[in-house]
Amino acid sequence: MDAAVERAMNAFWSHGYHATALPDLLHATKLSRGSLYAAFGDKHSLFLRALDRYIADAVTRMDVELAPGKDSIEGLRTYLSGYVERTSGANGRRGCLLVATAMELAGQDADVARRVAGFFKAMETRVADALSRAKIAGKLAEGVDPASAAKILVCFVEGLRVVGKTAPPRATSQAVADALLDRFIK
Repeated sequence: MDAAVERAMNAFWSHGYHATALPDLLHATKLSRGSLYAAFGDKHSLFLRALDRYIADAVTRMDVELAPGKDSIEGLRTYLSGYVERTSGANGRRGCLLVATAMELAGQDADVARRVAGFFKAMETRVADALSRAKIAGKLAEGVDPASAAKILVCFVEGLRVVGKTAPPRATSQAVADALLDRFIK
């Protein structure tokens, strides 16, 4: 089941929800029509499982990058560098399943909208926690509010995912990420 969900996730990621047809899913998951429907119900249910998988992987990655036991500024640099890496070259041109899904479906599908909004909130909370730890450690610049700065950083990384579709040079994206974070720290 996990392998089928991952393969379906990659199919949706490559083509988008609407452009991924049942034959694409059957080929990707290596399941028969009857097995696919028995296991997942329908295309939408399989898509939600795939989206949940993508979100869970991203949350796990953030939890490692922004772990409370790590230096918060280094964690934030690692977090931003990870986004730069994922938005560079072929990775960047592939794009982000979550951003593509938000653009394609969030305005018309309540299940998708809840998941996307929940992920953005989870991201914002983790970044704000790291910034709060930096503030307590005296590493945040004067007047920087961790919650507001977290919102800015979340908008930045998601915007970076969109800009990544145009394959900007990795060094340029990294320089912009570093410059933004430097605005918030001492």
